[in-house]
Formats: sequence, C-alpha cells, structure tokens
Amino acid sequence: MGVKVFVVDDSAVVRQTLAHLLAGNAEIELIGSAPNPLLALDMIRKNPPDVLLLDIEMPGMDGLTFLRQIMASTPIPTVICSTLSTEGSAVALEALAAGAVAVLAKPKLGLKQFLDDSRRELIQTLKTAAKSRPKGRVVASAPLVKPVNLAASSRAPAMGGVHALAMNKPIVIGSSTGGTQAIETVLTQLPADAPGIAITQHMPEKFTAMYSKRLDGLCAINVREACDGDRLERGVALIAPGGLHMQLRKNAGQYYVKIVDGPPVNRHKPSVDVLFRSTAECAGQDALAIIMTGMGDDGARGMKVLHDGGARTIAQNEETCVVFGMPKEAIKLQAVDEILPLEHIARAILQFDSRA
Repeated sequence: MGVKVFVVDDSAVVRQTLAHLLAGNAEIELIGSAPNPLLALDMIRKNPPDVLLLDIEMPGMDGLTFLRQIMASTPIPTVICSTLSTEGSAVALEALAAGAVAVLAKPKLGLKQFLDDSRRELIQTLKTAAKSRPKGRVVASAPLVKPVNLAASSRAPAMGGVHALAMNKPIVIGSSTGGTQAIETVLTQLPADAPGIAITQHMPEKFTAMYSKRLDGLCAINVREACDGDRLERGVALIAPGGLHMQLRKNAGQYYVKIVDGPPVNRHKPSVDVLFRSTAECAGQDALAIIMTGMGDDGARGMKVLHDGGARTIAQNEETCVVFGMPKEAIKLQAVDEILPLEHIARAILQFDSRA
C-alpha cells in the first residue's frame, strides 16, 4: 500500500488533475479530496491520511486556520500547494511557520500543464513528507530589541567598518524541508552583533524576499534576501534568493556574496552545495558550516569539502529534524565534526565567534 494522500482544494480542476496524476503511481494512494477544510475535517478523522495536500486560499475556513487546528491536535504531514501571488506567498510562509512540511508553488494560469510537468517533484515531495515529523509553531525566546541603525540598508556602504568586516569569519547554513522553522529558531536566539551568516534554504522564487522580511521583524540581527555584491557583515544574515544560486567570495579581506543563475545543482536552485563549495574555496578553515533539516543530499558533498579543508562543521540531530535527510548524508560522508540539537546551534555559532 502506498502513501495515503488527502487533497483539500476548492478548485475542481486541481482535484481532478491531481487524482489523474497520482492514480498511476503505485507508491501513492489518493484516499479522498474535499473542496474546503470543513468538509475535509470529518473525512480525515474517519480515515487519517499520511499526507495532506492543502490549498490555503479557500472559502469558509482558510487553509492556514485549518493547518493550525490540525497541528495543535493531531499533526499530519502537510504539503501546501499555493499560487505565487503576493498575498498567497505571505500566507504560505505563515503555513510553513505553522508546521507545513513543504510548499509547492502553482501558477494561476496553465495549471493543468504545470501540475503535469511537476508530477515527479510532487510525488517525491509527498513521499518525503510522509516520512517527516511535523512540528507545530516553535515559539523562540524573545530576541534582543533590534537597534536603530541609520547605516543599515539593502547594501552596506562601499567604505567604512572595514576592520569589523575583516575580523568576521563566515558562517554558512544550508537547509530544506522544515528549514524555515529551524532557521527562525536559530536566528531569533542570536544577539544584534552576531557574526555574519549566509543561508541557503530551498524555497521557490518570490518566497525568499517575504521570508527574509518576516525574519527581519522577529530577529535582533538584520535579515534580508541577498543581492549580488552584498557584504557579509556582523549583525546581518543573507538568504539566497529563490531561483538563483548564492556563492561566497572574498576580496581585500572582506567576504561578500555573488548571486548567479545556472542549472539546478542536486535538483535545487538555490543549492546548498554551491554555497558550501564556494565557501571552502574562499574561506577554508576560517568558516563554520551548518547543515540542518531537509530531504535529499544537497550540501553533503560541499560540507565534506569544507570539513576536509579544516572548516568547522555541524549537523542538526535526527531528533529535532523534520526530515533527517541532508544531515544524515553529511554524517555518512564523515563530513561533520559535531551533531547538535536545534536549540544548541545558536550557542555553537556564538562559541565559534568567540574563538575567532
């Protein structure tokens, strides 16, 4: 018997298309569908699925409210299927924060063709979600009050603060499924003067800008979607833009990021391996690399290169991962110095910084 999937979407076209796509796969069993959460709730209670495939913009009870109810009572691995509208993207991010395992971005037009083209990704996501351990919203300890910084902008000034920048040893983080919550947990525990951090989180295009903005409002440090040429400075976390790769570079003793296009690496764009390998090239033993929750093996080989070059490497432990895929693969390659629970990673970053 395959992974039992239940679809909640107000679009009859979506429900019919998904039924057609999933019907031919022996590893997936579509056990039912509903046009709204109110109808779905009773059906799910009678026949619990392994995975929910959930829309979020629906009449009656919206998908986000429904997700929060599910996660508060009996958590079910949930994959969000959302449009890329501004409002839809913002709500999808709230869904990830509330415990959704993944987001599949769908267009408003050409939906049937899109779903057919994305069949392989959809099935893989559903299979991975079924193995995950969804977690409700994690309420992190309150961060320090973000200071008013008149110099803060989308990009650091061309000159000034050179000494502070040169002293900053780079921290790089890679994550995927479950990573939006995990990154929030880590960053909200850091003080305003924490070392600069470059982050690659697997997310669709247009989601990363909103995700960065949301984190920026929660954290003492400044968090923003990376732009080409942004410098890695203290008190700043740069998040790779969805749909593009982010590399770390060094010039005149200062680290900065380079945003590049190109084919997916390990099926992902942005790719954690791209960030990690570039960090190994320019930082070597001066870097700290952290690999966190996520499906697949992206980042494992890049972390091995970092580890063998003398960098400090940390993996999130299995117990606190939503999906123990990426950390597990890095551990298999003997690329990890230390395995830590999620709640200890921020402390490890500060300890590394204190030894710098």
